[in-house]
Amino acid sequence: MSQHQRIFFWSITAALGGFLFGFDTAVISGVEQSLQSLWNLNAWEHGLTVSIALIGTVLGSMLGGIPAEKLGRKITLFWIAVLYLVASVGSALATNWELFLVFRFLGGLGVGASSVAAPMYITEISPAKSRGRLVGLFQFNVVLGILIAYLSNYLLQGVSADSWRWMLGVQAFPSLLFLIAVLNIPESPRWLLLVKGQVAEASTVLNMIDPDTAEETLLALQQHARGQQKAARLFSSQYSTPVMLAVLFAVFNQVSGINAIIYYAPRIFEMTGLGKSSALLSSAGIGLVNLIFTMISMNLIDRFGRRTLMKIGSVGLIVTLALVARAFYVEDFSGLTVPLLLFGYIAFFGFSQGAVIWVFISEIFPNEVRSSGQALGSFTHWLMAAIITFTFPYLAEHIGGGNTFLFFTIMMVLQLLFVIRLMPETKGTSLEGIEKIVVLH
Repeated sequence: MSQHQRIFFWSITAALGGFLFGFDTAVISGVEQSLQSLWNLNAWEHGLTVSIALIGTVLGSMLGGIPAEKLGRKITLFWIAVLYLVASVGSALATNWELFLVFRFLGGLGVGASSVAAPMYITEISPAKSRGRLVGLFQFNVVLGILIAYLSNYLLQGVSADSWRWMLGVQAFPSLLFLIAVLNIPESPRWLLLVKGQVAEASTVLNMIDPDTAEETLLALQQHARGQQKAARLFSSQYSTPVMLAVLFAVFNQVSGINAIIYYAPRIFEMTGLGKSSALLSSAGIGLVNLIFTMISMNLIDRFGRRTLMKIGSVGLIVTLALVARAFYVEDFSGLTVPLLLFGYIAFFGFSQGAVIWVFISEIFPNEVRSSGQALGSFTHWLMAAIITFTFPYLAEHIGGGNTFLFFTIMMVLQLLFVIRLMPETKGTSLEGIEKIVVLH
C-alpha cells in the first residue's frame, strides 16, 4: 500500500464515524410521524422524540475530548463504534417510547463524540497540503450518510407494519464495519508524542505519513512539547482568538437552519403541497445535492482556501433563504419552486459551511488544547442544533414559515460579515504554523 493509499484508508476509516453521524441524524425524518402516531405523542413529546439524539449529541460533544485526550483518538473511535451499534439495534427493537428515547440518546452520544474525535484524528495524520480534502472526507461521509438514510427510508416505507424498525435497524451494518475497520488504523502521532511521550512510536507513524517531512515534524513537536504549559487552559487569554472563531463558526452553521431542514424535510415539502411519497423522495434529492456539492468543495478547499468557499456559500445561502421566506409570505407554492430553492440552499451549504466547519475547527487550535477546543466547537454546534431542531415545529406553527426563514436569512448576512472581517485563511499551512497565525497574531 502506497503512502497516499495508507493515509486515505486511515482517513476514510475515521470518517466512517461521519457516515454514521449523518445516517443517525437524518434517519429520524422518515420515522418521526409514524412514531408520533404509534405512541400518540403530543407536540412536546414529539419534539423530544426528534431532538433526544441531539441532546445526547450535545453531551457527547462536550465530553468527547476527554477520552480522546486520555485514551487516545483510536480507542475513542472504537468505543464510538460500539455506541452506534448498540443504539441502532436498541432503537429498532424498542418496545415503548421511554426505551426508544434511551437508545436514541446513546446514538446521540456517539454522534457528538465522533464529531470531536474523527476530524481531530484525520487532522493529526494528514499532510498540510491535503489536510482540507482529507478532513473533508468526514463531512463527505456525513452527507453520504444523510443521503443513504433518506434513500433507505424511501425504499423501506411500507415494507412491513413496523417499517420504522427497519429504517432504524439497518444502521447496525455500517456500525459493525466501522468497529472492525478502526482496529486497523494507527494512533495519532501527535497524541503519542505530546500526551504519552512515545517518541519512537510517533516517529514511526510520521514516517508512514510522509517520510520527507517526518523528521522536521518530529523536531517541531518535540520543541513544542518542551515549551508547552503542563496544564494548558482552553479559556485562558492566549487562546481567546481560536475560541471565538470556533464558537462563532459553529453557531452560524446551525442558525442557517440546516438541521431543521434535514430533520423536517418531508414535513416542509408536505407543507408546500407535495404528497408524502413525493416528499420523502424530494428529501432524498436534498441528500444527493448535498453529496455532490460537498464533493466539489472537497476538491477545491485546498486550492482556493476556506475563506473563498465560505464567501461564495454565504451569498448563495442569503439569496435562497430569502426567496424561500418570500414563498411562504406570499403562499407561492406552485410547481417545484420551494423544493428547487431548498436544493439550491443545500448546494451552497454543502459547498461552504458543510465542508469547511470540521476542517476549520480541527485545525485552528494548538496541539495542547486541540481536544478541548474541538470539543468546544462541536458542543456549540450541537447545542445550537438541538435548540433549532426542538423549536422549529413550534416556530413554523406560531410565527409562520416566512418569519422562520427570514431569521435564517438575517443570520447568514451576519455570517458573511464574519467571514470577511474575522476568519483567517489556513490552507496549506502546518498545524504548528497555523498556531502562529491564529494564536500569536
